[in-house]
Amino acid sequence: QVQLVESGGGLVQAGGSLRLSCAASGRIFSINAMGWYRQAPGKQRELVAQITSGGSTSYADSVKGRFTISRDNAKNTVFLQMNSLKPEDTAVYYCKCQSTLNYWGKGTLVTVSS
Repeated sequence: QVQLVESGGGLVQAGGSLRLSCAASGRIFSINAMGWYRQAPGKQRELVAQITSGGSTSYADSVKGRFTISRDNAKNTVFLQMNSLKPEDTAVYYCKCQSTLNYWGKGTLVTVSS
């Protein structure tokens, strides 16, 4: 079983920055990709950013140029640096680990005030 623990959420003013972390632990044989998703109230969960084991990254159009995803393969940890935050970035952010199965964290709340 794999556990994902997210941290780094909180309250920030518009224009500010936050850095999210997600550490994977447990019976991990191989990780194909790790990513961040978010779900705002009343909306569907959406992909924010993803990084493969080879380091390839992809981003939602809404965060390109503002968010940066990175990972530490040795520690099975993924990070999301969020800059120039906007109120519409307010959501619960979830970490996802794609291995032989897909695993999800419990989420961390990011609130951006105007």
